[in-house]
Amino acid sequence: MSKELSKNNPPVFEQIKQTDVAGNEWWSARDLSKVMEYSEYRHFKPVIDKAKEACKNSGQQVKDHFEEFLEMVKIGSGAERPMEDGIKLSRYACYLIVQNADPAKEVVALGQTYFAVQTRIQEIQQMQTYQQLKTEDEKRLFLRKEMFEHNKQLAAAAKNAGVIEPLDYAIFQNHGYMGLYGGLDAKGIHKRMGLKKTENILDHMGSTELAANLFRATQTEEKLKRENIKGKQKANQTHYEVGKKVRKTIQELGGTMPEDLPAADSIKKIEKKDSPKKLKPKK
Repeated sequence: MSKELSKNNPPVFEQIKQTDVAGNEWWSARDLSKVMEYSEYRHFKPVIDKAKEACKNSGQQVKDHFEEFLEMVKIGSGAERPMEDGIKLSRYACYLIVQNADPAKEVVALGQTYFAVQTRIQEIQQMQTYQQLKTEDEKRLFLRKEMFEHNKQLAAAAKNAGVIEPLDYAIFQNHGYMGLYGGLDAKGIHKRMGLKKTENILDHMGSTELAANLFRATQTEEKLKRENIKGKQKANQTHYEVGKKVRKTIQELGGTMPEDLPAADSIKKIEKKDSPKKLKPKK
C-alpha cells in the first residue's frame, strides 16, 4: 500500500474508487491488488476467480460486477500502455474479493469490514421500499423492522455457536454493543440515552444509529456462520470485534459515533400513529 494513500483520512479503498461518465462507481482490479499488498497482479487473479464463482453462486450475473476492459497502465517516464486484462469491479465484486483474499493481511481485514458495511448501505439504499421513504419516522420504522428480523437470525447463529442460555445471549449482545459504542454495554447506552428501565434502547434510536447496529448484527451473523465459530467466548469476541470494526469505519467516513447521537422519541408512538385506527364497537 502506498504511503501517499494510507496517510490520508478517507479509507484507502475509497481513495482508489473511480466514477464513470454516468456517475457509476467502480474499482480497478489492478489498483485493488496493489492496495491489498499483492506483489504481482498475476498472484491476485486466483482471488478474482474465486470471487467470480461466489458471485455466480449467489445468483448474480458475473458480467454485471466484473467488467473486462482495456486498461491504460503507467510505465516508466510517465508513459502509458494498454493492458487487456483490466477489470472494472463493482462494490459488490470488491466485497467478494476481500472475502476470498488472504485473511492474514491486516489490509484484507480492513477491506472486509469496509466493503461489508458499504455494500449493506448500498443494498438498503437500493431497496425499492427504502427509496420511497421520505421522512425520518418512515426510515426508523423500516430499519427497526429490519433490526428485529436480523436479531432473530443473529440469535440463531449465536445459538449454533454455543450461546444457549438467555444470560449468555445477553452477555453476547453486550460484547457487540461494547465494540460499537466504545466500551458501553446495553445498560450504559440505556443510561446515556436517559431512558426509563422499561424502555428499549433500539426503540429510541434514530435511523443512523439503527443502521449502524443493523450492520453490526448482519456482519456478526455472517462471520459466525462463515467461519463456523464455536464456543461462547469466541462468539463474544467475534461480536465485539465486528462492532469495533463497524465503529472504526464510521470514524473513517467522518460519521458521528453512535453514543453521541441523540436519543429519539419512542418508535412505539410512531407505530401507534401510523397504525389504522380501531373502530369503536357499537353500543
